[in-house]
Amino acid sequence: MSGIGMDSATANFATPPRNIPEYAFVMFQAMFAIITPALILGAIAERMRFGAWVVFISVWLLLVYCPIVHMVWGSEGWIFKAGAIDFAGGMVVHMSSGFSALVVALMLGRRRGFGKDPMPPHSLPLCLVGAGLLWVGWFGFNAGSALSASPLAALAFLNTGTATSTAVVAWALIEWLHRGKPTALGGATAAVAGLVAITPACGNVSPVGSILVGAGVTIVSYAACTFLKPAAGYDDSLDVFGVHALGGAWGAFASGLFAVTLGSGIESNAQQILVQLKGIGFVAVFAPAMTFLIITVMNLAFGSLRVSAEEESEGLDLSQHRENAYSTSGGGGIAEAESFAASHVGAAAREGEFA
Repeated sequence: MSGIGMDSATANFATPPRNIPEYAFVMFQAMFAIITPALILGAIAERMRFGAWVVFISVWLLLVYCPIVHMVWGSEGWIFKAGAIDFAGGMVVHMSSGFSALVVALMLGRRRGFGKDPMPPHSLPLCLVGAGLLWVGWFGFNAGSALSASPLAALAFLNTGTATSTAVVAWALIEWLHRGKPTALGGATAAVAGLVAITPACGNVSPVGSILVGAGVTIVSYAACTFLKPAAGYDDSLDVFGVHALGGAWGAFASGLFAVTLGSGIESNAQQILVQLKGIGFVAVFAPAMTFLIITVMNLAFGSLRVSAEEESEGLDLSQHRENAYSTSGGGGIAEAESFAASHVGAAAREGEFA
């Protein structure tokens, strides 16, 4: 923030370039910076101690996110200089967090009962509400990356909605053919996958290209979530790897595959595809390698980063925060939480849950 004041301005990507308040740009970039490590949490739900999580995302932000965002978006970054397309963060946000999430999930291990006990979503209505909030908010994420109220922002806005809608329809059709019935949960997953994939491409493909991006990510993410995860046996609670890592990689690749000069038709640019592959390959190696190093050092410094079996069975709301989302007394305060925890743990111990 040194040298930045209320009157400071920064040029944007509009044609012709327009200046926007630099404070607005700072807050916009802060949004990217906080959402990226937060995505990792979806892969390790109910497993990591809260203190360890706070330390991890703080270190990860500095050692993984910041170098990648500089290399991809910074004017002096080598991926930026190579000419890679990443309009709103396919490599910067989704690939970096998605590949890192898989590493953390593997190093922490599976949830107790994973693969044996049913683990459906806690609340399907809340899941759909969350997906809807993401969809609406993503318009600011993608169209906002034009840093202007401009034709470029309008293109990103249109492409974001089109690709995501395509992904939902395509997922429903595939699920219908494969499982016999389409599901609302599948639609929510598809929506996020579509949003992820169009993120890097939304300012550089035509609306027809966005349809192809949305259809393509459906195949990639559905295959990863339905076939790859069970075959490999990793416990990625919210399919962060299948949706964000692989969906982001597809989107970054498709950014070159379907890149257009505005006003023309779809043009396959072989040189641009090679540039995209270089960026994809680097992030797919750098992010998980650095994440492995961070978790390894933290394990050596702090011991196990995972909650105990008792804490996991009790639930992290209670064991880590002394809170309970559902209180039969209607209060839901600390006293009620402690009372509930004591009775629950006592009953569980009597039933031999922790044997």
